[in-house]
Amino acid sequence: MQKALRAYGAVLRLVKRLPKDTRPYYAKYARENFVNYRDFDTSDPNSLQELFNRTYTHSLWVLHKYSVDEAAADKLKVICCG
Repeated sequence: MQKALRAYGAVLRLVKRLPKDTRPYYAKYARENFVNYRDFDTSDPNSLQELFNRTYTHSLWVLHKYSVDEAAADKLKVICCG
């Protein structure tokens, strides 16, 4: 759960780098996904790792969409991908 909370915090910090008018949407989107997956079955480490990989990949996609330097996601990469 601690890894998920760190990833969520890192995603919210990345949201602050987005254009001001898009921040509420992506902050809400991140919150909804975090809530939806909080009861995720952690007994399968492969599916859990896949979820973290999707978190990182989707964050990169959003950063690229708004021309934010992908290096901003380095901390999230360390959290999600090791």
